[in-house]
Amino acid sequence: MKIISYNVNGIRAAFTKDFLGWLNVASPDVICIQESKAGNDQIDIESLEKAGYHSYWHSAVKKGYSGVGIASKVKPNHIESGCGIESYDNEGRIIRADFDGFSVISVYVPSASNIERLEFKMQFCFDFLEYIKELRKTIPNLIISGDFNICHQAIDIHNPIGLANTSGFLPMEREWMTKFMNENSLTDSFRHFNDQPDQYSWWSYRAGSRARNKGWRLDYNFVSEPLKDKMTRAVILPEVKHSDHCPVMVELSL
Repeated sequence: MKIISYNVNGIRAAFTKDFLGWLNVASPDVICIQESKAGNDQIDIESLEKAGYHSYWHSAVKKGYSGVGIASKVKPNHIESGCGIESYDNEGRIIRADFDGFSVISVYVPSASNIERLEFKMQFCFDFLEYIKELRKTIPNLIISGDFNICHQAIDIHNPIGLANTSGFLPMEREWMTKFMNENSLTDSFRHFNDQPDQYSWWSYRAGSRARNKGWRLDYNFVSEPLKDKMTRAVILPEVKHSDHCPVMVELSL
């Protein structure tokens, strides 16, 4: 079972860069998309179907903004769009697909360009923590994939000292991620297998950041405790370039 999380920074733009060709080669069983930036009527669902994927999308009310999706080879038993909190659901932040024996969530945590949005981001984070805590009571086998807009540890960012006061690497954001993992018994799948530095999933478009690998690891596949021993591999795919992010993948023996 191969699961990929990918912030595509606009699904329509990604399609013009041979996203479908890449998808056919990568051939994940499930792909979680963030920042689709498109309404359901603007996404080429038919082409995804021809490629062998059932796809489901939770778009923001605001056009060309945010949005998440899940595409899978096996049709899910159930799709849950949103978390029931209107301010988050209006921004298209969470979608869940339930399969036999496990569920997959695609989540796009807000970024914070100012203090007001930082407050919104942190409120979202703590509400999401509680949402997962409640969900685990009925769905213990969870894979939570997405762009969390947070680097957890110093190893996850190219300049931890210089960026210590920048949103995405603030102490309160990093502390929240530790709490999120601990209170929900989640494993960061990539770090379970790889303890090496310079492993990133997002690079600014400015100053040739990607070519110089001046990046941030913002994208994660978290795996709940009952599935931890079923993980076989987790990797970042920096050679894939439809976006300022790259895909991150986990493989499980399910």
